[in-house]
Amino acid sequence: MSSGLSVMLPLTVSEVFGAYNLNTNFAQLATQNLKMLLLTNPGERIMNPQFGVGIRRFFFEANDQSTYNQITERIFSQVGTYMKFLRVDDISYNYVEDNPDLYPHVVAITLQYTIIPLQISTSVLIPVNSN
Repeated sequence: MSSGLSVMLPLTVSEVFGAYNLNTNFAQLATQNLKMLLLTNPGERIMNPQFGVGIRRFFFEANDQSTYNQITERIFSQVGTYMKFLRVDDISYNYVEDNPDLYPHVVAITLQYTIIPLQISTSVLIPVNSN
């Protein structure tokens, strides 16, 4: 049986690792942890009510630069507190322009970051919609 660093979320059955698929390298693990930080609402994490960016809190805010500034500030604050091994290099907000019914009401956030100890730069895309 192969080994891994942590359980890969969302949980999926694996025939390779045993019960569930596993993160097998630190880059995968860091990306998963960053997604959890972005998607967790403050107050959801037991014993740490300050943890989380809470992207969902911004669903019904104005789709403008002021809201983007609030999100950016929250991301930098949370990464600086809970994931000091990451450096956020860039945050961009992109409209979903291929669907005229959704434009400009759906935004995708692309976060480019560097895993400092590994010197790996990568990005994660977070689609922000009500689904």
